[in-house]
Amino acid sequence: MTQQMEEMSITEHLSELRKRLIYVLSIFVLGLIAGFFVADPVYQYLTKAESAKGFVLHAFSFWDGIGIYMKIAGLFSLIITLPFTVYQIWKFVSPGLKPRERKATLKYVPYVFLLFLTGMAFSYYVIFPMALAFTTAITEKMGLVETYGMKQYFSFLFGIVLPVSLLFELPLLIMFLTGLRILNPIRLRKMRRVSYFVLIFIAVVITPPDFISDLLVMIPLLLLYEISVLLSAVVYRKQLAADEEIESRYVRAEDKKHVG
Repeated sequence: MTQQMEEMSITEHLSELRKRLIYVLSIFVLGLIAGFFVADPVYQYLTKAESAKGFVLHAFSFWDGIGIYMKIAGLFSLIITLPFTVYQIWKFVSPGLKPRERKATLKYVPYVFLLFLTGMAFSYYVIFPMALAFTTAITEKMGLVETYGMKQYFSFLFGIVLPVSLLFELPLLIMFLTGLRILNPIRLRKMRRVSYFVLIFIAVVITPPDFISDLLVMIPLLLLYEISVLLSAVVYRKQLAADEEIESRYVRAEDKKHVG
């Protein structure tokens, strides 16, 4: 009988997960459709920006143009879907949380959108021009004629913007996981060396192969990690205080029972 109940419970969990995934996929598809309407204005802005001036972009296949529009639409849809996805994750795990934990973790959802936009702005206005200047300087030094395809230009752009934007979610993710009691500042401090290595590796991979570019990306990423540890400590202290308050209430209630 117990095994059947456990099987039912697993089935219900899988059904709930399937429902959440369908919700997320539906919003992503709707965002993708809406993205096609904003693809052209975004494309015009990106190609007329200061960093794109001086480049004559070419289409080397019939699908290059629509491929870029699809990438822009996909990125737009991701921006829209990301906070909704986090909310659906919260809805999925919330039945197993205490009321105080539900309230504490729900408030992080709106900031997913803001941090992603902050990461996009930083990567596009700071890292991308720096990377483009470096690669252009190397090309000129080698005496090569610059003939770029629009597909290559935008792949280079999105290859920098998207990873950095997602990495800007790190503080929020760690606070969210701390709120769920999966992580805590003690564990994060023990993981510091491994985390630093991973973040430095990511910085080296997504930037041009020169020390200055790597350093300009490494520093913000390492700062993000340390900020994440501090924020995790704030959440963790509140959790401990709440646990102590609940325990003290329980002790007082037990004392009243014994006195009665």
